Amino acid sequence: MLGWVITFLIIALIAGVLGFGGVAGASIEIAKTIFFIAVVLFIVSAVIGVARGRNRV
Repeated sequence: MLGWVITFLIIALIAGVLGFGGVAGASIEIAKTIFFIAVVLFIVSAVIGVARGRNRV
């Protein structure tokens, strides 16, 4: 999922350099959204992992 964030960030940077303001802005917003979703999913999985008390193999 973070690969998508990096992809949209690169698209936004290239679009910004070339002067495509609308594309750059949209790509940055998509990258931010995907990044925050990834962070929330990580926190949820970490909390569930701690709550379950994973056993070592």
